[in-house]
Amino acid sequence: MDSPTMDATMPIFYIGQHETARSLAVSDELVHHAQDRGYDMVTSPITTPHFHTRVLSLLSSYIQAVSDASPPNSAQPYPLVSAFESVDTSLHPSDTISQLVTFTSPWIDLASPDPVIAHLSRQVFSLEIAYAAFCGVVTVVVPGPRLSHGPSSLAQYARAIKEALALGSYLQLHVQLPMDGSKATDEEDDVGDLARFASSEYTSERQNQGGHQDPWSAWEAWDVIRSICRYHSRLSIALDLPRRLPSLSLQARWFSEPLRLLNLPASSFLINPRGSFVLSKPHQLFIFRCMRLKSAPWLLLTDVGAIPGLNDPDAIMDYPTTLSPSVAADAPTPPSSTFSSPTPAEASQIMKSAGKKSSKDDPTPHLSYLRYLQRNQPPKSTIERFVGGFQDYLQSPLQPLTDNLESITYEVFEKDPIKYAWYERAIAQALRHWVDQGKSTSSEDGAVVIAVVGSGRGPLVTRALNASDATGVPVKVYAVEKNPNAYVLLRRHNEEDWGGLVTVVKTDMRAWKGPTRSDGTFGKVDILVSELLGSFADNELSPECLDGVQHVLNPDHGISIPASYTAHITPISTPRIHADLLARSHTADPNAFDIPWVVMLHQFDYLSAHPLPDSSQAPPSTKLNQSKLDPPLAPHIQMVWHFSHPLPPTILAQSSLRRGGSAVGGGGGFTGGDGANEHNARHCKLTFPIPEQGICHGLAGYFETVLYTMEEGSVELSTNPVTMEAKSKDMISWFPIFFPLRSPLHLPADSVVEISMWRMTDDRKVWYEWLVESFLVVEGRRIRLGASDLHSSRGNGCLM
Repeated sequence: MDSPTMDATMPIFYIGQHETARSLAVSDELVHHAQDRGYDMVTSPITTPHFHTRVLSLLSSYIQAVSDASPPNSAQPYPLVSAFESVDTSLHPSDTISQLVTFTSPWIDLASPDPVIAHLSRQVFSLEIAYAAFCGVVTVVVPGPRLSHGPSSLAQYARAIKEALALGSYLQLHVQLPMDGSKATDEEDDVGDLARFASSEYTSERQNQGGHQDPWSAWEAWDVIRSICRYHSRLSIALDLPRRLPSLSLQARWFSEPLRLLNLPASSFLINPRGSFVLSKPHQLFIFRCMRLKSAPWLLLTDVGAIPGLNDPDAIMDYPTTLSPSVAADAPTPPSSTFSSPTPAEASQIMKSAGKKSSKDDPTPHLSYLRYLQRNQPPKSTIERFVGGFQDYLQSPLQPLTDNLESITYEVFEKDPIKYAWYERAIAQALRHWVDQGKSTSSEDGAVVIAVVGSGRGPLVTRALNASDATGVPVKVYAVEKNPNAYVLLRRHNEEDWGGLVTVVKTDMRAWKGPTRSDGTFGKVDILVSELLGSFADNELSPECLDGVQHVLNPDHGISIPASYTAHITPISTPRIHADLLARSHTADPNAFDIPWVVMLHQFDYLSAHPLPDSSQAPPSTKLNQSKLDPPLAPHIQMVWHFSHPLPPTILAQSSLRRGGSAVGGGGGFTGGDGANEHNARHCKLTFPIPEQGICHGLAGYFETVLYTMEEGSVELSTNPVTMEAKSKDMISWFPIFFPLRSPLHLPADSVVEISMWRMTDDRKVWYEWLVESFLVVEGRRIRLGASDLHSSRGNGCLM
């Protein structure tokens, strides 16, 4: 595992210019001209109006032939579109072809219920995709399915997309969809739209559906498309942002999907009192959040005006490269999306009040505003700066008991600005508490005996010595480490940094007999300090390790730091990670879906969330997505199980009886072996409400731990998004854990999810098993909708 860099550079906005009815052919000269004016790319249709006219003429001839047929309604061959002619397309191979974002024809209807229109559309689409691939095009935007057709025709559209992916081996296909489902692609303002020629027998049902569109309809269509295409790595979304953004839950769902383009039509912009084109605060927050993705989407400015200076390419243009905060002041969120732009009277009044400082002085005001936003992005948090390229990067959990970690791995953890400070605070509190209560010590000279077990490179040893200096309580410190390479470094630290005050012991902590006394016997430890927790708290066998070393702890008043820890889960949607695992399972790792992965979750959505009345309580991962119109959302995260240390002696005594398989130890373990570790097995069953429809790709796991507690309060660490800001803000040592589902589970709105999890163990290893079920309550009756496989990580369990 490489060390994450602390790169604080902000994301760059790659901005393109798009005209839905571009009048000029996109030549190399036009591309260079657009780049001179500040755009990074331009868009181009694949075919020309001439081709459109030719297809319409072909359809007209077919309709006439059908009407003239004798006998009436006799079978006629479907119209056949011939190959492209030179006048049918202005696209050709060139040096700038990779800098174009190409669009397939918006006037076709791949999901048409009319078989003639569908067949004709499919021919046009195939011709365009094949020719674009021949020319070397990389990026193709495909208008999404017409949502008014309903879900019945989506499979037909998805099948065409799947064929196109196979036809162009290097093409990146982006399905263009409206964010809120309202600006559907079936408006049919163009008289040449093929959908207008569909037979009435296929459109009557559609006409009866009315004009209302479910805001989630576009996402539901996308889910069908990408599922049929098996989460293809070259299939993503071009998302149209409306004038008013939909609910936060729908925004969060789109954020979790593979966004490649954000389309900003002119109607998305508002005009502030100074006459400048600006975006509302919710738009800004959504864009800022998307730009933090590992693969940030490009931005398209649509129909905001032609590229200036086209008639005079040599003209020297004087336009501002920066905007002052007063000119680019945030616009209020529009109260209604009824009007896509101000009325002429309103626009005239705004321009008069703006005076000479209006956007008239800038030939590309929308572009300048986006560059302003780029320069004024919110600063990166400590966690964002640290994780760098680790967003959504799957890592196998560490196995410190069987593997000797490398120095660079320890170094990554030691960069944490919070964890070791909190450990020092906990040790200091324990020492003060020890003195205040007048406890006796386990040493011969009255010093408190501290053992740091699993010392690694020694950061906790340093913190224990610091706590002693801060409290004035004398200590004897033992550093116990089995890694022979880390042992060498610990010895060096003791000589050069710790002044020989530490006793370094090379052994597995479970085999250590305790501090050696002057008479050759072994003493006890007063405070046992460890950092054995993994992303799920217990997944790196902290319970087993601390059970094994508890015999050295003072049985009367010995302290364990940490004192307890709990694991937590919640169901999530994460298409990106599912696609990654799907690819792995077909190639390098067929068991990829049976491994709990350590991953810095980023592009995902909580399926079970609830609104918070106070935005200050929102988890940090959701704050960039808050709107003044909607209450912030917080994930519903539940505790799975709990471990505490030291264990009651009776539990360890029973474990000792079972070890070795003696008759007095019982009949043996449930999963094989003698069952000596079964006191560390766990099981839970949890229920989560699902307010909006979604796809469950797996479970996100977190943990909380109490290092030390006393009357004044506890010292705690947390990776739980709900509590980490209050307990250990900016802690970076642990990424979440992800339990994947081989087959994603479809969840309707207002359903419930039941999660069953097991922590299993035998004599050799520990593993997890998990199962997800979905239910819907209808008139008081619970209906089972589906269930995942029973996943098991036994084949990749953590060895003891």
